[in-house]
Amino acid sequence: MTSKSARPSRSKPRTESSRRWLDRQHKDPYVKEARAKGYRSRAAFKLIELDQKFRFLKSGGRVLDLGAAPGGWSQVAAKKVGSSGAVVAIDILPIEPITGVTIIQGDASDPTQWPALKEALGGAADVVLSDMAASTTGHRATDHLRTLALFEAALEIAGEMLKPGGAFVGKVFRGGATNEVLARVKQRFAEVKHVKPPASRAESVELYLVATGFRG
Repeated sequence: MTSKSARPSRSKPRTESSRRWLDRQHKDPYVKEARAKGYRSRAAFKLIELDQKFRFLKSGGRVLDLGAAPGGWSQVAAKKVGSSGAVVAIDILPIEPITGVTIIQGDASDPTQWPALKEALGGAADVVLSDMAASTTGHRATDHLRTLALFEAALEIAGEMLKPGGAFVGKVFRGGATNEVLARVKQRFAEVKHVKPPASRAESVELYLVATGFRG
């Protein structure tokens, strides 16, 4: 008689979508490079590529990273601004400590948090980053609108936190910001671009709006 402890365990079979995801992760060169370089997510390379194109992360700069968990973007920002700069990461989710980054667990859209963010930064931000996206529902129009709402919240925070001449980077979905929202961004910034960095998967509907030259 076979004892219970000796019986082989049966794990729940993986779904086809989870198998595809695992296969994609295994083959993804950005995933491999993120692990090799110690980045917490492959998303770090999206910020690296955006900065290579627009040069908004500078030594000594002050950077606010919204919805920062797990912290890949904050890692990149901390390396770029160096010890003379400041990076503040905020998320409602906990974030493991990152060298050179001040982490605040809270809701960045709550205005009562803003004085603490400014104090942690040591002044107005040079850059506000947002890689926030709503959980997808599978309905493209709904997902676009929900993520656009997060983008608008991030834009409002940027308007409060940025110094004149500063930059804002926020995620939107395919179709980009609506005409109304885009008009508001263009009123506040000198240059505005929609960009899909190479590290963004080809099948992903994400885009990034990069706005520079904040008018204050």
